[in-house]
Amino acid sequence: MSIVETYIRRHPRSQALFDQAQTLFPSGVTHDGRYVTPFPIYVERCTGARKWDADGNELIDYWMGHGALLLGHGHPSIVAAVQQQMKRGTHYGAEHELSLQWAHLIKRLFTSIEQVRFTASGTEATMMALRLARAYTGKPIIIRFAGHYHGWHDMLARDTDILPVGLLDGLARSTIVVPTDLTYVEDVLRKRSDVAAVILEPTGASYGAVPLPTGFLRDLRQLTWKYGVLLICDEIVTGFRIAPGGAQQREGVVADLTTLAKVMAGGLPGGAVGGRADILKHLAFGDAEWNQKCKIRHFGTFNAAPLSAAAGIAMLEIVADGAPCAYAANLGETLVAGMNAEIRKRRLVGWAAYGDGSIIHLVAGCSTGFAPGELDPRTPTDELKRGGDPRLVHLVCLGMINHGVDLMRGRSGFLSAAHTSADVAATIAAFAATLDAIGEHHAQLQSSASWQR
Repeated sequence: MSIVETYIRRHPRSQALFDQAQTLFPSGVTHDGRYVTPFPIYVERCTGARKWDADGNELIDYWMGHGALLLGHGHPSIVAAVQQQMKRGTHYGAEHELSLQWAHLIKRLFTSIEQVRFTASGTEATMMALRLARAYTGKPIIIRFAGHYHGWHDMLARDTDILPVGLLDGLARSTIVVPTDLTYVEDVLRKRSDVAAVILEPTGASYGAVPLPTGFLRDLRQLTWKYGVLLICDEIVTGFRIAPGGAQQREGVVADLTTLAKVMAGGLPGGAVGGRADILKHLAFGDAEWNQKCKIRHFGTFNAAPLSAAAGIAMLEIVADGAPCAYAANLGETLVAGMNAEIRKRRLVGWAAYGDGSIIHLVAGCSTGFAPGELDPRTPTDELKRGGDPRLVHLVCLGMINHGVDLMRGRSGFLSAAHTSADVAATIAAFAATLDAIGEHHAQLQSSASWQR
């Protein structure tokens, strides 16, 4: 029985739910990243590092709430904090003390942050960061890097020369997309005096799927200082995960503005933009002239929502000492090493596992044909972001689920403090079994030159 046939046989209830969903949602999903053929699995409950789908299958989970759940599903301290807050109220329509506690924790961990403004999501945080940068500098242009993701809003939707559907051309022209080449960036900054800020994911595109060169972030910080341009670090994924103070702490860099979400809100909806007080001042009220000409209007029904604040405080209090980050990072490194051992054993050219601590990635059948388990930095950005050959990635995704592991879209994963060494060992075994299942059907993939046994 093929990988796809096994997947369909094991998930009749998920398939039935997906059939219903197609009448309700475009393509039957509520998030582009959850779309998979022939259908996605439907999950009913989670705890720790495990989840159970609608058909009763138990899975080791590497989605971890799209990276938000550094402590795993249903951590007792976070559950207790949210339950206690539920009794006190879900939405006050007023300021509350929890928001102060939450902000104090963020400031304590991110030394670059002097003031904070909460939002309801990471996308909203990057929207606010760009508006602040333009208000503070009086300049219109934002530089971003090809392949880096900063939310789905119009201001940062374009990361190639192609204009996305539904995006106004004028908005597209307000963003300059550049390669991760500091010489190129400096050439742009030298020629233009209208750049407000540079924004990036500080570990590389798609939370490190396309890693940055060593020292890139530190050198970029020096370059932005040289030309009087703001640096915005999008730490929505990396904040509190790479280190308690994010990638900035590890690299010794102080950004002007930082965007946060995911881990920050303890697995509930929530985001924030923080940074220099003189920049955040543009959100503050002043006299009539200031309010008319300089103040940014900012609302949001769920800004600093009490439930999210309670969960966020509980999360940040636990991760503040760095122990959960270090533990999950160690497991991630073990998992990457184990997956690469299986790749080398099968002599899979153009395959490699790699990562940054607790964030892991897999590429399968890359066209650059690098040695098994040895990622070639010259591999094109687009190919790294899609994980190599989409046909192989799809089989890895379904095959791993068949063997009890839900790897994020078949090409990425987040380790948590709830994962164990036994989970990692079981995942490596599932990966080996999946590779063997793909190998058994390699005749169907003859157009891919990556499988060489």
